[in-house]
Amino acid sequence: MTPVTHAAGRSIALFGLGGSGLVTAQALVAGGARVVCWDDNAGSRDKALAAGLAVQDLATADWSRFDALVLSPGVPLTHPRPHWSVPLANDAGVEIIGDIELFCRERAASAPAAPLIAITGTNGKSTTTALVAHLLAEAGRDVQMGGNIGTAILALEPPAAGRVHVVECSSFQIDLAPSLAPTAGVLLNVTPDHLDRHGTMENYAGIKERLVAAAETPVVGVDDAWCRAIAERLAARGRDPVLISVETPLADGFSLAGTVVELRAAGARVATFDLAGIGSLRGRHNAQNAAAAIAAVAAVGVPLDAIRPGLATFPGLAHRMEQVGRLGRVLFVNDSKATNADATEKALAAFPDAIRWIVGGTMKEGGIAPLSGYFDRVAKAYLVGASSDAFAQTLEGRVPYARSGTLAAAVAAAAQDAQADGAPEPVVLLSPACASYDQFPNFEVRGAHFRDLVRALPGVTPMGKA
Repeated sequence: MTPVTHAAGRSIALFGLGGSGLVTAQALVAGGARVVCWDDNAGSRDKALAAGLAVQDLATADWSRFDALVLSPGVPLTHPRPHWSVPLANDAGVEIIGDIELFCRERAASAPAAPLIAITGTNGKSTTTALVAHLLAEAGRDVQMGGNIGTAILALEPPAAGRVHVVECSSFQIDLAPSLAPTAGVLLNVTPDHLDRHGTMENYAGIKERLVAAAETPVVGVDDAWCRAIAERLAARGRDPVLISVETPLADGFSLAGTVVELRAAGARVATFDLAGIGSLRGRHNAQNAAAAIAAVAAVGVPLDAIRPGLATFPGLAHRMEQVGRLGRVLFVNDSKATNADATEKALAAFPDAIRWIVGGTMKEGGIAPLSGYFDRVAKAYLVGASSDAFAQTLEGRVPYARSGTLAAAVAAAAQDAQADGAPEPVVLLSPACASYDQFPNFEVRGAHFRDLVRALPGVTPMGKA
């Protein structure tokens, strides 16, 4: 844990006791702050009481005695309407911050030279965060990884000169972290997302920009218009961002040539990183993630030559293009995290042909029609879940399909068909382009079920973690 010592003696209101909230309250208390907690959920309040925390309804509290409101990132700050605690804090002149901000202030107070790598983007931030931490660990560095990727930032060991913190940041977390100034700040991409919480794309992109605006080394992917504009603004202020593109060759920065990530300066090649054969980094989107990770790790002093071995041993993340097994020539890939067409597009683009595509669930707006440009890569689709009728209409006459209904039936049929395929490496790909809620509580349970089904097939050689 990172005790929040800089808040010692201060009176803190904290709202939101799920996820990171409980850890944040405990870290504040450990640092000597006086903390009053509340949550609209009675079960969360009970957990806080059991942990020995002070619980009081903040709706009836005397806000004049609070120095700050620490708000959970899951609680609306501005849109669609501020949570009831927000106007109470504003009316009392109480600042509103989050756990990332508490960590940043603790770092500034106790170890300002401690390396901090912060990563954001609409897509790819979890993979990039995990890859950065992996590369650092493989290079022998003391690494702490957390934030939006799963471990609350204040649950990590405290900042220290020889310790690198690698933190995934959502837009919600950035919005509550005004002093975020990482050693290396990575912005991968910006596409429409969370507009219910930010109102407009301008607001959403502006929040993302904050992460790189104060970074010592800003790293920006420039394959979308929002990020290109952000990179231009940084350059105009003399910030010299490290640029990344997997679409266009760059004279300065990282580009993609086939499976090779190239780093160039003034048009001259400085270094190359070949991703061929690294299954966990398959696809152009993962090339972008890899380039960003290389840039970030280099920014904290790891030599480029020490980075290459780590790329080859990266295991990837569960449910994100996760290679779970082989049956002869057939590769089974768990991409259950692909809950919309945009995410599934990246998976389909990663394989040239012979895809046995398991698709379906709770359909998102637009369905799979936007993926029509990749239909020629699909040998057959196996439809599961509530979207089956709609997806059958989209695929009719364009892609052979079967109405499998359940994931178990789809895996069995796809495995049998793939073994009969004459392609060098047929792939059975779970990339649903849908939420899971019709048959599973979340994409993690769906992906774990797929993994179990695959590994139960006779003759399968498991890959990755058991």
